[in-house]
This record gives sequence, structure tokens and C-alpha cells, in this order.
Amino acid sequence: MLTKRIIPCLDIKDGRTVKGINFVNLRDAGDPVELATQYAKENADELVFLDISATEQKRKTLAELVLRVAEAIDIPFTVGGGISSINDVAVLLRNGADKISINSAAVKRPDLINELAENFGSQCVVVAIDAKQIDGSWKVHLVGGKVSTDIDLFDWANEVEERGAGEILFTSMDHDGTKEGFANEALAKLSTQCNIPIIASGGAGEINHFTDVFTKGKADAALAASVFHFGQISVPDLKQKLKKQQIAVRI
Repeated sequence: MLTKRIIPCLDIKDGRTVKGINFVNLRDAGDPVELATQYAKENADELVFLDISATEQKRKTLAELVLRVAEAIDIPFTVGGGISSINDVAVLLRNGADKISINSAAVKRPDLINELAENFGSQCVVVAIDAKQIDGSWKVHLVGGKVSTDIDLFDWANEVEERGAGEILFTSMDHDGTKEGFANEALAKLSTQCNIPIIASGGAGEINHFTDVFTKGKADAALAASVFHFGQISVPDLKQKLKKQQIAVRI
């Protein structure tokens, strides 16, 4: 049985880790290198680093900060934000990233997914999808959730898999930062229709939410930020609780 992964997420703005609610009202959550080091020591399975203002500010991800984080940890490390070309990815991989995450750039030019999968392998390519419910349908949003589209979440998920993505990181904007649980119904649908791993993001507030996302939401991995950053849940404690609930995790 494949183990379920626990993934802390570092949302980076101006070189600091931040966290908000529903993608707004950001507050400082600490130094990214210190947090990354802590999570590696706590046996997190992976780490995600998202430069959340890179696309909006039309600049590249902070490659130097990526290098500092990579030098401090020994767990797989995914980096996203402002990535739009093969060269962008090459720079980040040279600086220590194991995988890259693309979002807005993939929607604007879907062939980018094919190009990155062909050049670096599907295992390196994570497509992040931010979506929220509008009139009962899940619609994809871009630029850190600031730009809405008419693209259906499930149609887009099918397309990114067909184009060579190795994983999908789905964030429910409706659940983000609310600590009221993940979007399990949408996650279960994604997990059923896709043959690639689905990483759940948005809504973690207590340990039972992780249990639910793996059982009801059928997710392969669960990503969270504020509950880890502000000490409400520790990764070791979470994994012990999940193991007791017969959920396969790497201790």
C-alpha cells in the first residue's frame, strides 16, 4: 500500500513565509529556511515552496532562497511561482528543487506542460489548480486566485494529466485558511477520475480533517500551512494519530 504524504507548504511573499484566509489577509509566519529545517527534522514527507506573488508581480521565483532552503533539508522539495519556461525550471532544479509547480502559466499556455514533461520527466511536473465554486461549479482561478476563468476544474485536471503532469495540487479557495476541513467531495471526484496523485490543499484545521481527506477525499497527499506554522498540529503527532486510525504513513 502506498503511504499517504504529509506536506507542509511555505507560501512566500517578499522573502518571508505568509498565510492568509481565502487567499487574502496575509500575515507573517516566519523565516522559510528555519521552517523548512524544522519540517525536515519532524519527518515531513515533502515540502512545497510557493512564491505566491511572483506571477502577479511578473518576476521569477526567488532562486537564491530556493537554494538556501534546499541546502537545509533532505526531503523532496517542490517549488512554484512565476515559472513559465524550460529555462525557469532548469534554474530551479540546479538550485536544489526536486519538482516544480506551475499554475497560471499552464492555463495560459497548456503546451508548457508537455514541454516540461518531455524535458524533465512527468515526475518533476506538478500542476497546481486553484478553484472555487461558482453557481455550483468548480471554476479555475489564476494569479494567486485573483483572476477567474470559465475553465471547469475537472476538465482541466483531465487535460493536465493527458499532457504529462505527474501530480495535481488542488487548492479549494473556498476552504483555504478556514480550518473547517478539505473539499473532500471534489477531491474524491478528482482522485477517481485521474490516474496521477492528487495533493489536497485548503482547509486543514484539526487532525480529523487529515483523516477525512485520506478516507473520504481519497487524496494521495495532504498539504497544509498555518496549522503547522503556528504550532496547532505537529507533523510527528499527526502521523502517529493517522497510523492509529489505520492510515498508512511513513513514521
